Amino acid sequence: MALRISAKRVAATLKASNTSPSFNGILKRNASQAAAAATNLPESTRNEIYREASLSNPDPAADSSTAALVNEQAPYMVKTYVRPPPMFVKGKGCYLWDVENRKYLDFTAGIAVNALGHCDPEITNIIADQAKTLIHTSNLYHNPWTGALSKLLVQKTLESGSMHDARAVFICNSGTEANEAAIKFARKSGKVLDPSGAKHEVVSFNGAFHGRTMGALSATPNPKYQKPFSPMLPGFKYGTYNDVAAINELVTEKTCGVIVEPIQGEGGVIVGSEEFLIALAKRCRAVGAVLIYDEIQCGLGRTGKFWAHASLPQSAHPDIITTAKALGNGFPIGATIVNGNVSEKIVVGDHGTTFGGNPLGARLAHYIVSRLSDPKLLASVSTKSEFFKKHFVALQNKYPELVKEIRGKGLHLGLQLTQDPTPIVTAARERGLLVITAGTNSLRFVPSLTITEGEIQEGMEILDEAMRVATQGEGPAGKQVKGEVDSPN
Repeated sequence: MALRISAKRVAATLKASNTSPSFNGILKRNASQAAAAATNLPESTRNEIYREASLSNPDPAADSSTAALVNEQAPYMVKTYVRPPPMFVKGKGCYLWDVENRKYLDFTAGIAVNALGHCDPEITNIIADQAKTLIHTSNLYHNPWTGALSKLLVQKTLESGSMHDARAVFICNSGTEANEAAIKFARKSGKVLDPSGAKHEVVSFNGAFHGRTMGALSATPNPKYQKPFSPMLPGFKYGTYNDVAAINELVTEKTCGVIVEPIQGEGGVIVGSEEFLIALAKRCRAVGAVLIYDEIQCGLGRTGKFWAHASLPQSAHPDIITTAKALGNGFPIGATIVNGNVSEKIVVGDHGTTFGGNPLGARLAHYIVSRLSDPKLLASVSTKSEFFKKHFVALQNKYPELVKEIRGKGLHLGLQLTQDPTPIVTAARERGLLVITAGTNSLRFVPSLTITEGEIQEGMEILDEAMRVATQGEGPAGKQVKGEVDSPN
């Protein structure tokens, strides 16, 4: 006899369950569809239909238009990435839409890139206007925007109470290029101080991520990234982050530069202690080493300060700041900001770039820096951070065996878990929330700085449900993808 399941029965079952009200709404909207599809099917098939119908954003099916497009294109793409099944085609504010027209709340912002949200109207207008005016001339010639951006970055850095002796800027195209420039500038400084070449060592720290090009990669002591391309460049040393006692032995007279993130992003959203950064700066000054703060992920307003190190005393300010990510809000651009001590050692021909500082990118970044340095925006980041943390505390109280620690500053936040977060990432995605991982067993939250409290609330409800699914044995239905921690600069 055919087993017929009514939408009313499905709705009744949902009412009796412990699912949150917002999710009940999603489930009820799909109840009729599930009931119709389940008629006369085997029990296992019915269960799968019910499960998928309960999800607002199930992964695209094998016979979907998304899968067809992915499969068609995959043979022509070098396999450097692993991606979950959805393919995104549209964005607005803090939301993305996929090929199947499913809407997702984005807590990743392109890995801390889209600080002003997706497809900001003024950014769109600037790109269109400048593209009709002048896109590229190379650095063989002057253009009005490279210098204007450099001047603004120096001015806003000084105004923000950050690097107090900021002097000049090298504009490039990405974070890893910004770090390559910083490493080269440190090496040049070492050569000027000691022409013998003995002062050439570069120090970085375990857990760091500075980029994929060979210099930046050599400063990223992670076997996952280094081993396939070893040996690394000579002269790089690695220390333990936040280990004050080891600094003097690590940074020596042979050290030309030290590169460090004030907050390690991919390392697990670990905040550098004030004691550590002050001691590190003091030691750099004692031995004549250039101190580089990699603020590619944590800078440009993400912590509620223009630069993450702005709260440190002047004695802990860097000689170089590197930035990218939010600088272009999705357009590829980076910058290396240096003080007078460094800039006076760099001469014509020491470094260069074909595309860096092109009129389109520089004009766009000039506007973005103006927005990201706005005191009202920066104050709102701190307010939203507290709202996030309030929800994190509630999750920690609800899932004490899962949520171990709350980390980060501003809207550069993390949850340290006691287990692999991949099932939670998957369960969240198939319910319409995008989150990423970092380090070991950490969830990373780097949304647009323009996110609203209502959107944070919406995302936290989904994350709560994802944690419930992941911890109560039910498990996510979608494809569980590892490797999303990667932050390709």
